[in-house]
Formats: sequence, structure tokens, C-alpha cells
Amino acid sequence: MSMSRTRERLVVVGGDAAGMAAASQARRMKGPDELEIIAFERGHFSSYSACGIPYWVGGDVADRDQLIARSPEEHRERGIDLRMRTEVTALDVAAGRVRARDLESGAEAWTSYDKLVIATGARPIRPPLPGIDAPGVHGVQTLDDGQALIDTLARTSGRRAVVVGAGYIGVEMAEALVNRGYEVTVVNRGKEPMSTLDPDMGRLVHQAMEGLGITMVNDAEVTKILTGEDGRVRAVATEDAEYPADVVVLGIGVRPETTLAQAAGLPLGDHEGLLTDQAMRVRGYENIWAGGDCVEVLDLVSGRERHIALGTHANKHGQVIGANAGGGYATFPGVVGTAVSKVCDLEIARTGLREKDARRAGLQYEKVTIESTSRSGYYPGAAPMTVKMLAERRTGRLLGVQIVGREGAGKRVDIAAVALTAGMTVEQLTALDLGYAPPFSPVWDPVQVAARKAVGAVFGRR
Repeated sequence: MSMSRTRERLVVVGGDAAGMAAASQARRMKGPDELEIIAFERGHFSSYSACGIPYWVGGDVADRDQLIARSPEEHRERGIDLRMRTEVTALDVAAGRVRARDLESGAEAWTSYDKLVIATGARPIRPPLPGIDAPGVHGVQTLDDGQALIDTLARTSGRRAVVVGAGYIGVEMAEALVNRGYEVTVVNRGKEPMSTLDPDMGRLVHQAMEGLGITMVNDAEVTKILTGEDGRVRAVATEDAEYPADVVVLGIGVRPETTLAQAAGLPLGDHEGLLTDQAMRVRGYENIWAGGDCVEVLDLVSGRERHIALGTHANKHGQVIGANAGGGYATFPGVVGTAVSKVCDLEIARTGLREKDARRAGLQYEKVTIESTSRSGYYPGAAPMTVKMLAERRTGRLLGVQIVGREGAGKRVDIAAVALTAGMTVEQLTALDLGYAPPFSPVWDPVQVAARKAVGAVFGRR
């Protein structure tokens, strides 16, 4: 029998945003003599911004290391035993231990824990298509993926790129490849790009992308990736066309990486994400927490669980987990589904429910769309924007906002995100005391213009 440990051991599976935020916060709560912290990360990098990868690929961010918030060495200096290139292969919940393999040496060993954090992230969707694993076909989930893509771009003489999928990553990667001088085709199975928007707002994104010289192919399902005699990718095929490609980027979306959790019998939701309580504890387990892209979160507007892979949530989850695992107390109440992106100078933002989300939740709603500008119309640089708003029929409760426009449009969605979190009505939104001066806004902020129109739609007052 080995001597029993006098200090507690916290084991963290996953060394990016949620995992290392949890480790760092737990370390702030308890010193190394009270709490031992061991973290496992299978990649080459820790605590990095995956959201920044398209901007690194496109050249807006010059150097990969700018995306790394904290290196493994910095974590170790803070008393966290971070083991890189080490993959956890099994969770033994009954015995309180994890099995990990050193990817360099192949050596495997069990490590026991008193407390466990699962922060395994998400995995890119890779449909089982012929040729999907051919050289030249890339996902962009991790810094390793980003580096591999940049290496391919440096080696490839051709300048034709096909992006599969037109969500945030697809749209951002299309822009990055245009910036690198590529001829870009985006193949998208939806009616319009950005399925996180309603199709009428997605159409505005479609028009802007075509304005950049990107070829948009909507309503198209990829059937196979075609390869040349050298085995490398040469084209992407749909039912009725082929699109030549020297490089292919997959932007089809992600799923929670919960293979280990599922094998261990931990509770998963409808989207395959781990289910937790508000303290980010895995439901039914006192000493296991989970956060980041591998969990499902409560949507405060619809009252349902959702899977949203965003760095903002992952960092907040980590803070909450670290506080609780370190003996304190914190909660993560949920999300309203806010996201913002851009394609060149077009800003794209959304929060709350789309029309189909509202229908799925059984909500009756009114919808309004308005055109406005980012500044007073007479002030230089005033740029157009379109705001769409959903409000609950009869009550006027705000349900969702989508904004597409030029500079100054995107971050306006934050007004709506606060209003949604507070459960405000569109009438209350019209009365908010927002900042105004001609360089920043018209007298009526565009979000309030939409709210006024929504009040009219709900209550019959114009």
C-alpha cells in the first residue's frame, strides 16, 4: 500500500480555455501545499485562442504565439503540473482515476484524483466522405490544425480554395483565404450562409461575400473529395458539379468531444454535450466538473439546453469550476446565444432566438426589420445597418436580435444581450438611456428603432 496523500489532487483533462482557467482559478484559491493540480493536454499548445486562427491564417495576426495567452512553462511556474502531448484515454469514475498516454513515448499510466475537471473541448465535424482525409483537406479547430493549414498553403502552388460550410469558421476562413490571394468557393448546404441567422439576414452576408469575389454555392451537399494521381485533393464534388481545389477547409461545425465521458457513463444531453448544474458540476457527481465546448448550457430565452462552442463561455466556465474546486462558490447561470463575426468590413451579430428557435420553443412572436446607420446620417462615415428583432406576441418580451452592417454594427448586439438576460420587453428597450452623440449613433440607436417598430407590431401602436 502506498502512503495516503495528505493534500487533495485536482486532475484537469484538457489544457485550453476552460481547463486552464479552472486550474489557474483553483490555484489562486489554494496553494500547492493544500492542492496538487495535474493537467493533461494532448496537443502542443495550452491556453490559446482558437477564435484567432482565421485571422492568423489570413495575416491579420502575424505570429502564432500572439494567440497563446499562457504557455505551459508559465502554468508550471504557477504550480500547475501541466503535461503536454499527453492524451487521457480512459476515465475510471468508480476508482477516481484517469489513464493517460504520453504521445511521444507511448507510455501509459493511471493517475488518481480527488477532484476531476473535464475540459475536452469539441471536435470538428468530418463527414465520412470519400477523400475527406486526403492531404490538403484541413479542419481548423486547434493551433496544430492552423499550423498544418499554413504549412500546406506555403507548399501549394495553386491558388484555388474550397471552403465547405458557411458558419462562423467557414465565413472567416473564406475571408482569410481571399486575403492570401486565393480564388475561394464556399459550398454550403443551407439556403444562405450563416445558419445562426434567419435566411433573410443570411442573404445580406451572401451578397457581401460575392462582393468580395467569393463564389457562394448554397443548397449544395458535398458528396466526395476528389484526389489527383499524387493522392492530394484536386476538387470538391456535389451532386451536380465539381469545384477545383488546391486546398480544402472544413467549416461544417463542431460536436462536443465527449467520447471519454460517454464511455465512463457520465450524463450527456441531446447534443452529446455533458450536462452540469449551475456550479458546472457534472449532474449526479459531487467531485467532477465540466466546462467549455464539451458541455451543454442553458439558454435563458428558450429555457432549453444548447451546445455553443465559444471561448467566452469556456473562460467563464473555467473561472466558476476553479472557484468551486478550490473550495469557494460560483455559478454559471446560462447564455442568451450572443455571437459576432465579420467578413471583411461587414459585421454580423446575433443574440437570442431565430424564428425557427422561437417556433421550436412553442413561442408566438412578431418580427420587424429596420434599416438605420451607425452614426447620425449627416456625420462622415455613417454606414448602413439592418436590424431584425423578434418579440413575444402579447407580452412584448424581447426574444432575439440580428444585426448585419458595416463598421459600428456588430457590438450593438450587446445592448440586446443585456436586455435578453434581464428579461426586458421591447417597450422597456425603447426607454433605455443609451449613449448618443452624432459620431456614435443616430438620436435613436438602431436597436431602439427596431424596438419601437416591434412595440407597434405587438401592441398595434406605431
